[in-house]
Amino acid sequence: MTTHTMTRTVLGTTLAAGLVLGGLTPAAHAATASAAFGPSGYGGITLGMSAKAAKASGKITPADGAGVSPTCTGWSLKAHPVGSDSVGLFISKKHGVAVIFAPKGAKTPEGIGLGSTYRQIKKAYPKLKTAASGYPYVDIPGKAHAYYSFLLNKGKVYEMALGLHKQDCVN
Repeated sequence: MTTHTMTRTVLGTTLAAGLVLGGLTPAAHAATASAAFGPSGYGGITLGMSAKAAKASGKITPADGAGVSPTCTGWSLKAHPVGSDSVGLFISKKHGVAVIFAPKGAKTPEGIGLGSTYRQIKKAYPKLKTAASGYPYVDIPGKAHAYYSFLLNKGKVYEMALGLHKQDCVN
């Protein structure tokens, strides 16, 4: 599993989230800001967007056999399809779009993406914290209601997610 592996169990389905960090020059940052992963969403889908609005956007499709729980449903971004038993995002019945996973090639406005090192993440996000489960996360600058979370293997990000602090889909 690549684009969705931040560890969490949803009715027995283990999933996850990841990130890549790469440095963007100010000019490159400005050119890619509209396509950035976060701070509010990705691919035309925003955190907190209702299920109805997300479906009406035409940008998502139900995930194939994954991510169904009493509180949330799993979806895939049409522009970034995921494999069987994977999800690209979760929609909470209570909170709307609750978690979005970074597809390959996506980067935060600060240049972090899959393949980034812990050191790069820490440099981009000096207020980086460690969750009780051991993965690094950070409140999104200017978006106190949301966070980025990162899963690392051998010191590099292999999964990254953008989520609402109040989400009820993943642990």
